[in-house]
Amino acid sequence: MTKPITIAIDAMGGEDSPKKIIDGIEIALNNNKEYFFQLYGNSIILKEFLNKKKHLKSYCEVFDSKNSIADDESPLAAAKKGNSTSMWAAIESQLKNDAQITLSAGNTGALLVISRLVLKMLNGVDKPALAGLWPNKNNVNVVLDLGANIECNEKHLTDFCNMGAALYKSLFPEDVAKVGLLNVGSEENKGNEILKKTYSILKENSSNDYIFSGYIEGNEIMNGDMNVIVTDGFTGNIALKTAEGTSRFLTTKLKEVFSNNIIAKLGMLLAYSPLKKFKEKLDPRKYNGAIFLGLNGPVVKSHGSTDALGFSYSIEMCDKIIRGNLINKINKNLNSIDLKRT
Repeated sequence: MTKPITIAIDAMGGEDSPKKIIDGIEIALNNNKEYFFQLYGNSIILKEFLNKKKHLKSYCEVFDSKNSIADDESPLAAAKKGNSTSMWAAIESQLKNDAQITLSAGNTGALLVISRLVLKMLNGVDKPALAGLWPNKNNVNVVLDLGANIECNEKHLTDFCNMGAALYKSLFPEDVAKVGLLNVGSEENKGNEILKKTYSILKENSSNDYIFSGYIEGNEIMNGDMNVIVTDGFTGNIALKTAEGTSRFLTTKLKEVFSNNIIAKLGMLLAYSPLKKFKEKLDPRKYNGAIFLGLNGPVVKSHGSTDALGFSYSIEMCDKIIRGNLINKINKNLNSIDLKRT
């Protein structure tokens, strides 16, 4: 038996919380019992849900928080509430209550600001980036930034390349990290001035930790030719939600096509196994959970509108991050990259 991972959860963040939080915990525990959860939120409501699922109580500890942060609340207003909120308390638990990682499905902007205030930044990194995993033809991509930073300069994008490559090598040490800058074309002269400057910096500063493969267009993200895709948070968030919407559209339309008549239904039965694999590959819930890179402690952001199954996958991501000593490996990789570039 391995030692349980202690995960601090902002149990009031996101749609349909805390119900989906508790249901997601139940799903995760059905697959892996090596978890312990610190739940931060309204203790009365949380205990009511746990009383309905008594088999979960030995895996959970409830910490009362007077306030929560609304999805539409400004980051500044959220931060001013201090440690009275479930989000702040869940992040601070890494410093006070021995939690190893923090998970929230709440307000992304507030999570970013409060994480920076509480955990501080890694030395030499100006901005954290929200990095997630996307499927590609060969394996998965690390994609960043997914919404933490709307505006970025060449320094930020270069840091994202370094951190994204380090994350990829931490998760897949046998693979080669191939970094691509998301752009409107693959030619060197395409894109805005910030992209061109970033391109020049990366082209002139080679590293043994990754290969800079140049620009990549949106329709090539899932080809697998590049596996670390870097962009600003505005573009990355749009790309993320476009990909999620497209996958839902495809799976919905396939279901409609195979439900039209008895012949189509028979065809669906014959093709059931490959169709199931196709649906599972594109299911965005399977890739739910992104991590802020650049902080002194791990903070994972679950999609606010995901369901309990999606939230359980974000718990699995927390498990991989801690058991893989991800933060230490990222620090090591970033330091080695910095040394090579000085």
